[in-house]
Amino acid sequence: MKILNITSRTISFELENDCPYYAPETFDVLVNQQVVQRECCNVFTVYDLEPATKYSISVLGETYEITTLEESVCLNVKDFFAFGNGIEDDTVKIQAAIACCPKNGTVYLPEGIYLVSCLFLKSDMTFYISKNAKIIAKYNREEFPILPGMVGNYSFGTWEGSEVNNFASTITAIGAQNLIIAGPGEIDEQATLGDWYQNHRTKRIAWRGFGMYLKDCVNVHVIGIYIHNSPSWNVHPYFSKHLSFINLKIENLPSMPTTDGLDPDCCSDVLIAGCHFSVGDDCIAIKSGTIELAKKYRTPCQNIFIRNNLMEQGHGGVVFGSESSGGIKNVTVSKCIFKKTDRGLRIKTRRGRGRIEGIDHVNFSNILMDDVPVPFVINMFYNMGPAGGHEEYVWTTKPLPVDEFTPLIGKFKFKDMICKNISFAAGVFLGLPEEPIQEITFQNVHFHFKEDAVPGYPVMIEHKEQMLRKGLYCFNVDHVVLEDVHFEGVLGEELIQIRTEEEK
Repeated sequence: MKILNITSRTISFELENDCPYYAPETFDVLVNQQVVQRECCNVFTVYDLEPATKYSISVLGETYEITTLEESVCLNVKDFFAFGNGIEDDTVKIQAAIACCPKNGTVYLPEGIYLVSCLFLKSDMTFYISKNAKIIAKYNREEFPILPGMVGNYSFGTWEGSEVNNFASTITAIGAQNLIIAGPGEIDEQATLGDWYQNHRTKRIAWRGFGMYLKDCVNVHVIGIYIHNSPSWNVHPYFSKHLSFINLKIENLPSMPTTDGLDPDCCSDVLIAGCHFSVGDDCIAIKSGTIELAKKYRTPCQNIFIRNNLMEQGHGGVVFGSESSGGIKNVTVSKCIFKKTDRGLRIKTRRGRGRIEGIDHVNFSNILMDDVPVPFVINMFYNMGPAGGHEEYVWTTKPLPVDEFTPLIGKFKFKDMICKNISFAAGVFLGLPEEPIQEITFQNVHFHFKEDAVPGYPVMIEHKEQMLRKGLYCFNVDHVVLEDVHFEGVLGEELIQIRTEEEK
């Protein structure tokens, strides 16, 4: 067992074993020799601790003596006359507590329901949502402030990789450092009660906000919160670094469009551990902006560590793009479970998206995928999203000149994986003829196909074809390495490699 994170009121742990997400057996957590909770997952958090206090914590025969961090003051929002009844607006009262909070202080939400539009957090503070405390968001867009896309040389608002006006998020932090957002409480965006999903790709006043938005932040830790019903992406860190997201539960109904779980965008040094996703779009989507943004800031998304997470429902489990022009590199995904997501790994890009840096050095290991129709998709002909995608320039399989608008896909390694109950294909890798995918390596991977699978479309391309129980389909891939790879129930060839349109 190792310690993942210590705050003034929480301690998070991670069991070190070979089991994805779930521990081999349930276990008790003892604090000062008293059982406080029973756990079944590799990553867990002990909540509601006192600041600057030494605790003896025992798990599975291991005992740690740990002292929580100091806290300068605890500001209970009820002392600022917050109602906490879910009916009267508490925005100003909670914001007053945040404004008054001194360095290393805590703004504390006790049990209650707090109706807000949006809250702006700041540096050197803890925002703690206690057990049975619930923030509920207003759902009339006209009650939210707008973050302008640009003011002078500074950017605030963003939407799908562009600097444009969007509504502030329920939890917003801009330029904050040393910020902790923690607790076993809940944030309910209540988006289903509003008009956020009506003509959801049309700008009305401004673009939709997020559940949580972290812009230009450094050293932020988000721990334990249950976030759901977001107007768009649930958690969006943007141009931020040194971040950890631990034991979050992020949930949206499958019918709620473009409600990604957690989208690090132009970020670096990010840990996502012990989180549970079930959403209406991609569970984790790693992004780095459009080509215009990438040329302006030249900031890749890099050093992303994704461990011990459960993805249940979603268009993709771990996704790259489609805004990825700034580059995505050094991504490690391990000990995760993908269950009933449309795809496992999913990379979506196309000509025109371009590259400042490519997508490279991606490693998956110790992964279980169950009932994922197509576990692996790398698609360089992606035809969805704003700014086109249906023109011949995107879909042609004839080689075009390589320039700054040509995306680049590098090396991927998949090791120690079980993919069972596959329907469409083990993997579909579509590289450009002028810029093939460089290398894909599979080591100790087992593919098992559903006997009663029905055909379907594995990738979003302009001239799509259905597939049924296909193996690894590789179009314009320079190097494919298979070591100890097994297929059970595949129809036809296990590996299909095509380099020209004539061969297809």
